[in-house]
This record gives sequence, C-alpha cells and structure tokens, in this order.
Amino acid sequence: MLLPAKAEVARQLRRYRAWERVMLASPYDRTVRATFEDSGYTLCVLMGKRCAREAADAAERYLRTSQVSYLREQDGRPMSRRSVRRAPASERRSTAPSS
Repeated sequence: MLLPAKAEVARQLRRYRAWERVMLASPYDRTVRATFEDSGYTLCVLMGKRCAREAADAAERYLRTSQVSYLREQDGRPMSRRSVRRAPASERRSTAPSS
C-alpha cells in the first residue's frame, strides 16, 4: 500500500480543521460549506477512507505513528512478525508451469 507524504497529510488535515471551524461558525454559508466538503473529500482520497471524519482520524493516527505501525493498525489488530508463519520449503509449491 502506498502512503502519502506526512507533510501533505498534515497540510490537508490543517486545511480540513480550519474549514471545519469556519463552517461551524457559518453553517448556512454555501460557499463555506462547499469548501469544507471539498477539503473533507481531499482528505478522504488521501487517506483512502469514505467518510471525512474517518479520514481525519486516520490522518491524525498516521501523523502520530510510523508508517509501519500505521499499516499494522489498518485492519484493527496489530500483527507481529512472529505471527506470520511461512511454510517450510518442502511444503511450498511452485507457480511455474510444469513441463
């Protein structure tokens, strides 16, 4: 999985939070609401989430942790290297066509 640059995530998260504050102060201003929704959409695309709140939460987690830790957390349960078992060479099968 490719991850965005942390600097870009931080920039987009700041933009989203700033427009969130403006939108909460002026909820009936259509221009403000549209810009807020655009910033949320950008964050969703950047973080691979469907909801702006989830994207903002994911961005905050991503900025707090290392990329490896973030990827391990994605499915909700951390994965240690010990839990991954590779089959012994005698049990592995080749995907190459046999002749």
